[in-house]
Amino acid sequence: MTKPFASAPPPRRGVATPDECQAFLDANPHIQFFDVFFTSMAGVPRGKRLRRHELMPIYEYGRFLPGSVLVVDVNGADCEETGLVWEDGDADRLARPVPGTLTAAPWLGADMGQVMLSLYELDGTPNDLDPRHVLQRVLDRYAADGLTPVTACELEYYLVDLERTADGDLQPPRSAQTGHRPTGIQVYGLPELEAISPFLRELWATCDVLGVPLEGAISEFAPSQVELTLKHKPDALRAADDALLYKRAAKGVALRHGCEATFMAKPWSDRAGSGFHMHVSFNNAAGENLCASEDLQGSPMLKNAIGGMKDLLGEGMAIFAPNANSYRRFKANSYAPVAPTWGVNNRTVSLRVPAGLPHTRHVEHRVAGADANPYLVLAVILACAHFGINHKIDPGPAVVGDGYAAAQAANVRLPSNWFAAVDLLDQSKVLREYLGDRFVDMFVSVKRTEQARFFEVVTSLDFDWYLRNA
Repeated sequence: MTKPFASAPPPRRGVATPDECQAFLDANPHIQFFDVFFTSMAGVPRGKRLRRHELMPIYEYGRFLPGSVLVVDVNGADCEETGLVWEDGDADRLARPVPGTLTAAPWLGADMGQVMLSLYELDGTPNDLDPRHVLQRVLDRYAADGLTPVTACELEYYLVDLERTADGDLQPPRSAQTGHRPTGIQVYGLPELEAISPFLRELWATCDVLGVPLEGAISEFAPSQVELTLKHKPDALRAADDALLYKRAAKGVALRHGCEATFMAKPWSDRAGSGFHMHVSFNNAAGENLCASEDLQGSPMLKNAIGGMKDLLGEGMAIFAPNANSYRRFKANSYAPVAPTWGVNNRTVSLRVPAGLPHTRHVEHRVAGADANPYLVLAVILACAHFGINHKIDPGPAVVGDGYAAAQAANVRLPSNWFAAVDLLDQSKVLREYLGDRFVDMFVSVKRTEQARFFEVVTSLDFDWYLRNA
């Protein structure tokens, strides 16, 4: 059998070394099994579970995985339309470990560990469909300009009972203290946090083991909905890694407490959706915040970044809202944005400059849903900001007061459905330039395959609406 190359490819930027692996194995002789995983376009971690003796070869050489797994749909099914299944011979790519992600995985058991992977071509070139490399492609543009994005993620999500109602509906889990299910909104409620205290305590402890900087928790705008923040850092790629690792940990820890953590954008039609808010600023080589300003609207650079984000918001919606359910979240007067608007200290707009001290000035991008891929969300936000900075785009006047009313008066909206959003991404010259033509083509192909599969299913709602009325 012909080998693709005679020896391991040369080390690449962002690839962990065998020394890191050996140090971990020496310090953790009790860990015998490892989940090794990467992130597909759909944002779902996929990989293998290996035994201890299989780990070091991944660090020395890599692990072969079929390239088609990068473009499976959200359910893990092949998307033949991408050309990466039969036409490509379902050829292997090489998975390499990400530095700093080899850790214990305590929610899986005392003898379990995990490590994150990125995919490369057989010659060591980064695979241009791997979401981590798509984000790195954008970050390289900033590095060339002497800029460093500083980012932080906020994820909202629901805890739901493993048991459904008699009608098959979701329901909040029972309180660990009282045995009762929450019913009221109780935003920022402390008793609601105490009701899930065992989950929170284990989640914080787990994220400490993972090296994920998980901070405070709040009870959000619906029963059993929570939000925890991740500390900002001047390493956007690692910030996206943190978000992915956090989501995986939250799901695992929740199961240990008899419930599920769902990052679905809109689990209930009559309750708040779950957003993925991204905070962004830009440092120079000296580590100074270039968005800092006594002006509450921020520096000229921040305004230009907002201008790019605002002008290209519609073109990025297929990334920010990647699923059919995602579009149920966007309703007026719901704290989910519906138009390309910006403002200061205003949660009714898409792009908010929060209140704060002058040196902390930044923008909060409020559009993406919790179901979106963290790498791709960051890649698009930063691409749009970079475009705005380089082209000195004026965002126009900030909205004062009700952003929903302002959007209605101006007759501007974001794409309100999945099909329109995917079409806009397909046609976006700017995002194709930043993310790569091949990536956009493949992402659009996967989403159009998902659209066809989703809408070919006849549901009970079809019967309710049309069985007798049609």
